[in-house]
Amino acid sequence: MKEGQNSGTHNRLGIIVSGSLTRGVEAKLDSSVSVEDIAVGRYVAIEGEKRRFFGMITDVSLETVDPRAMLSPPDVSDPFIAQVVVGTATYGKIRVLPMLTMGGDAASLLEGPQPAKTVPPHFSEVRLASQRDVELVFGAEDEKRFYVGTPLDMETKVCLDVAQFVKRSNGVFGKSGTGKTFLTRLLLIGILQKGVAVNLVFDMHNEYGWEGRSEKGYRVKGLKQLFPSKVAIFALDEESSRRRGVSTDFVVRIGYDEIEPEDIELLRQTLNLTEAATQAVYQLRREFGDKKWLETVLSLSDEDSKQFTSRFNIHDSTYRNLRRGLENLRRFPFLVPRAPDDSVRCILEYLERGINVILEFGRYDDFAAYILVANLLSRRIYAKYREKAESELGGNVAPSQPLVITIEEAHRFLNPEVSARAIFGRIAREMRKYNVTLLVVDQRPSGIDDEVISQLGTKVTCLLDDERDIDSVLAGVSGKHELKSVLSKLETKQQALIFGYAVPMPVVIKIREYGSAESYKQLGFLEAAELKRKVEKDMEDLWGP
Repeated sequence: MKEGQNSGTHNRLGIIVSGSLTRGVEAKLDSSVSVEDIAVGRYVAIEGEKRRFFGMITDVSLETVDPRAMLSPPDVSDPFIAQVVVGTATYGKIRVLPMLTMGGDAASLLEGPQPAKTVPPHFSEVRLASQRDVELVFGAEDEKRFYVGTPLDMETKVCLDVAQFVKRSNGVFGKSGTGKTFLTRLLLIGILQKGVAVNLVFDMHNEYGWEGRSEKGYRVKGLKQLFPSKVAIFALDEESSRRRGVSTDFVVRIGYDEIEPEDIELLRQTLNLTEAATQAVYQLRREFGDKKWLETVLSLSDEDSKQFTSRFNIHDSTYRNLRRGLENLRRFPFLVPRAPDDSVRCILEYLERGINVILEFGRYDDFAAYILVANLLSRRIYAKYREKAESELGGNVAPSQPLVITIEEAHRFLNPEVSARAIFGRIAREMRKYNVTLLVVDQRPSGIDDEVISQLGTKVTCLLDDERDIDSVLAGVSGKHELKSVLSKLETKQQALIFGYAVPMPVVIKIREYGSAESYKQLGFLEAAELKRKVEKDMEDLWGP
């Protein structure tokens, strides 16, 4: 059953014996096929009378023709008896979920695979998908498709339609240690290579910019090393960047005057604020003004504080709770009374030039800093994109390149309590209305608001072992029960289930390698020495010896 043995008897698994469109069809395995060679998630083709069906194996089971074989198992110590029993008294069975179908005429070939609305007839042949089948469904790598991995037990490339991918917000999920960061980095490389959007990445753990580390501890190149002219590194912590040998393009400073009550409201849980304390922030802004309220509150003396709380009937314990929370923000050196430069304007300038921005947090990798900075900057950047989109409708400016904002620990921004107030919830719901989408990365998808997660166009999911997380990721998906069994059987590393807008049908892949010299070469990047040799050879070919 090796790839390259194309369609036909070599890849034949068995025949269809029962089933339905919603639950999937069942196939009896041929006696020559070992159940141990069949894995849930493998990609198969079914040859009907008029149409070819494409689907995924969602279950494997053992069956018997005579129930007495289970009560009184035969003596199979004799190889001959064992061979007779297997395939006559006992057999293997697989369940396949048909997802796509295609007719045999020329019009159907031009139209391509379509969603399956019927099932193949009894005794239709089931076989392992061939390389041609995979390319027919997922297409070959080109100017808009990016190779992300291979189907289980195959070497054929599965490609993601990156142009479709960036049209909606998307999610990368998986429990800790399953390779979400590597997978996200690959997706970002695909977006950069195909040039379909620019990226703003809030890099909480400094993994995407200059370099990161694999699960095994070795160093891997970040986006800046691979795309030096297309990626800029912004830093909240210049000292940390310097220690790591990272050259930054801009050091971000945020002024007290840029922080709004909505930002503090999102930090309620992180700063341990009461509901009354968060509401008091709005009173402070009305009293001291949009630009001066935070700086003024932080500078109030005890006597001034008493007068203020008395005048506005704010309970003393509420004010003390709020003051303690706001004082916690002072520990971040990137927060200053007045920022020397406009960080949002600088980020927008880079994005408008087609340069992707990675914002590294350095030492400030706690949730208070991450939530505050990501939400504050994204809200203002989104407002600018919205203004530009509205001007585009009036025909006053040229269309802007789509923007993809990548956030980690997404449930902190998109949980039911805060998603309606956070800018990220609005972006996810609007589905690129103003040319801005999200790439959310999270290990707890059940913590994300159901309405938000239902708006994600494509989901790339590594292993999840929590029942609530699996149900959340698969909510509203056709064939949820069958895909649930597939998702729960993924290996711990380097496997993912992809489904949604950017792929024609759900598929389990082994994620392509990333981090070795060979993997960089496959991605189109040459080492300096090799690049030099290539240039010298090109010059020699051009001018002769």
